[in-house]
Amino acid sequence: MIKPSAIIGQVILYGAFAVFIGYFATSPKYHQIPEDVALIKLSISHLGDRECRKRTPEELEKLPRNMRAPLDCPRERSDITLQVDLDGQTVFDTVMHPTGIAKDGVATVYKRFEVKAGEHMLSVRMNDNLAKPGFKFVKEDKVNLKPAQVLVIDFNPDKGGLFFQ
Repeated sequence: MIKPSAIIGQVILYGAFAVFIGYFATSPKYHQIPEDVALIKLSISHLGDRECRKRTPEELEKLPRNMRAPLDCPRERSDITLQVDLDGQTVFDTVMHPTGIAKDGVATVYKRFEVKAGEHMLSVRMNDNLAKPGFKFVKEDKVNLKPAQVLVIDFNPDKGGLFFQ
């Protein structure tokens, strides 16, 4: 038979444990970033372009019939240059290299920027073929960031390239 004092002791101990857990579940308040700061996250995965060349009729004639593709495209992908400007100052400038043994994989970058909340001019430029100078993809926009807001810079060729969300 269980003594009433043992039951009362268990209730007190379990109650104290629940209060302990409840307090640390809500206090002290934790903020991942300061209250007047917003986040800009750059997250891009993209296959660099390939530099294909057109085969001459003489080259095509030398090849077997089943291999007579008019374009000769190497397996290797181009490096990708990427620049991010915030309010006219470059905050990130990198060259992304393709992955894989044959350098034919996806180039990926992830970067996080903490900025003061408010209005900013954001400019992102990307070139996925270093054989061609200049930037193939450019996105410039004035963004108004609220405190604790997260703005993501992403890339999707089906949606026109670079975009902010």
